Amino acid sequence: YITRGRFAGRPFHLCDAGPPYPHQLHWFCMPEPRAESLSRRQLAGFAALCLIWGSTWMAIRVVVRYIPPLEAAAIRFLAAAVLLLGLAVLQKRHWPRGERQWNALLVLSITIMALPYGLLFWAEQYVTSSMTAVLFSAMPLVVALFTPLMMKRKVPRTAVFAMLVAFGGLLVLFYSGLSANGLALLGGMAVLVAVVVSSWSVVYAKQRLQDIDSVVSTGLQLLFGSVALFWGTWALESRRHAVWNSSALLALAFLTVFGSCAAFVIYYWLLKKMHPYQLSSLNLIVPVIALLEGALLLHEPVPLLMLAAIALVLGSVSTVLRAQPEAQREDGKILMVQDGGE
Repeated sequence: YITRGRFAGRPFHLCDAGPPYPHQLHWFCMPEPRAESLSRRQLAGFAALCLIWGSTWMAIRVVVRYIPPLEAAAIRFLAAAVLLLGLAVLQKRHWPRGERQWNALLVLSITIMALPYGLLFWAEQYVTSSMTAVLFSAMPLVVALFTPLMMKRKVPRTAVFAMLVAFGGLLVLFYSGLSANGLALLGGMAVLVAVVVSSWSVVYAKQRLQDIDSVVSTGLQLLFGSVALFWGTWALESRRHAVWNSSALLALAFLTVFGSCAAFVIYYWLLKKMHPYQLSSLNLIVPVIALLEGALLLHEPVPLLMLAAIALVLGSVSTVLRAQPEAQREDGKILMVQDGGE
């Protein structure tokens, strides 16, 4: 090697090509190293995120019993936005700069906040919290589909096969738990639409939010998302009225403080440290927590066929997350500099 260094954050080697092309210098960018092991702080954040989001499904199920779903989501997001943006002002955090950053926040306020959570809150009127969590656990599979399209990386064959198996598991879930009830079936479809939109948003956020403060980013997305949801509740829920009791208030407070403020700040902080598919592995743990809480606290039924489908889906997700990229021909070469004409 003549020299070595880093280019665009990746190591490279500059070397003499040798015969039959003497005096030609080839610049090769080496393959990306494996992700470093997580620190204790990151592991603690990951564990907290699993516990919080595993519990939000039950809280949403309780809230929509008493409050119209879009109104509940809008109030949750607005309250969380006020808390986070107030904290950002007090701590003098950096705000977004430039049209590109503001555009990304506006897009994500709809695609990762307003639309998917509006669908999820609506769906949990008709679908159990455990079923919703299991359907949402397919998110890493969809992230793996969007990754090559948006980040120009191939999906391993084993991951593709696992996605097909998981799709079969989701069909079993629909047949066993949703097909007998038309509204439950629509609710399940709404959850899957939320999965697709959220998956696209995760990859998009990984590309666009690297330089934006996590607290400010989350607060602004929640604020803009709440505006869209309040418009939705005005247009679609004007004839429905909320019943404010202790159960609704406690569940909404949990969703606001922990499910929105704490969870999304932790999520965006971890997203800067991890690959999207790594972070989406929390979907392996969240359904288990939601299933246990739904069965123990809300007395939701868990048939054996559902357990088998859950095992199939989660096993497939695990395979996708562990699949290694296939070797590519001339992988990593990004530039060739020639010192003499051919």
